[in-house]
Amino acid sequence: MLRIDHHLTADDLAKALRDDAVEGLAARPKSLPPKWFYDARGSGLFEEITRLREYYPTRAEREILRERAGGIAAGSGADTLVELGAGSGEKTRLLLDALGDAGTLRRFVPVDVSGDFLGEAAAEIEGAYPGLEVHAVVADFERHLHLLPAGGRRLVAVLGSTLGNQPPAARMSFLGDLHSGCTEDDTLLLGVDLVKDPARLVAAYDDARGVTAEFNRNVLRVLNRELDAGFDPGAFDHVAVWDPGAEWIEMRLRSRTRQRVPVAALGLTVEFAAGEEMRTEISAKFRRERIEAELGAAGFTLQDWWPDGAGDFAVLLARP
Repeated sequence: MLRIDHHLTADDLAKALRDDAVEGLAARPKSLPPKWFYDARGSGLFEEITRLREYYPTRAEREILRERAGGIAAGSGADTLVELGAGSGEKTRLLLDALGDAGTLRRFVPVDVSGDFLGEAAAEIEGAYPGLEVHAVVADFERHLHLLPAGGRRLVAVLGSTLGNQPPAARMSFLGDLHSGCTEDDTLLLGVDLVKDPARLVAAYDDARGVTAEFNRNVLRVLNRELDAGFDPGAFDHVAVWDPGAEWIEMRLRSRTRQRVPVAALGLTVEFAAGEEMRTEISAKFRRERIEAELGAAGFTLQDWWPDGAGDFAVLLARP
C-alpha cells in the first residue's frame, strides 16, 4: 500500500529558493545552501561523485551497513523505517531487509523535497516489498519534522553525513527537533564522516576529474534557470578548503574576474570582486566525543557506534 503526503509544493520550493538567494547573495561573505545543488543534473553528478576513487564516504557507509544492518535491526527493534532524504538504493534496502529478517518490519516512511523523485522511489520500494506499508512524505525535514507519521517503533535514519551539512547552531536545532518528535520507543540512526588527514578530506571534495567542480558550479545553472539569472559558470573556480578550527570542509565558488550578475526574477544585480568567494557547502567531520556531546545536549544517548574498517566513517544508533 502506497500513500504520499504533500507538505511542499512547487510554489513552496520556488519561494524557498528566492528567499535563500536574496539572503545569501546579499550576505558577506556570500553563501547558498547546498540543497539547491540537487536538480536532475546535480543529482546525476552527485551519483557520479559517489563512485569516484577519492570519495570514500558512500563506500564506507555502505560497508558498515552491510556488516551491521542486523545489529541495527536488533538494537532498534523497529517496525518502521523513517528515512530523511529518501533513497531507493542499496543502503535503504539493506535496512529494510534486516528489519524484515528480524520479523518486525511493517512500514517505510521516505521523506524528500522532490515529489517526483519520491514518488518513483516509493513505488519501487512498494513493488520490491509486497505487503509493506509505504507512507511517503514530500517535505523539508529541516522544517516539517513535526508532520511526520507517528506511531510504532520508528528507526529514524539520517544517512550520508547529511547532518554535517548544517552549521553547529542549525545542527543542534535539528537534533532538538528530532528529539521532540521521538518517543521512548524510537531510535536515531546517523551516518557521520570522521576527522582524518586533511589532504584526503580535500581530495574527496576536489577530485582529479573535476566532477565535484561541475557539481559545485551546477548551483549557478539552477539560479540561471529558476531565477532568470545571468551567471557564467565558467567564470567561477571550484574551491575546497579544510577549516581546522571548525573541523569542516568548505566548498566555494571563486569569481575569476570582477563581474556584475543580473538576477532578473529578484530584480537584483549581484557584484563580485575578482577573487571573491561564495560558500556553497560545509561538510562537518566528527570525532566520537563531539557527536556524543551534541547528541547528549539534544537529549539523546549514544547506544552503538560502528566505524568502518579504515576508521573513515561511522554509523551510530542513539535513543532519546
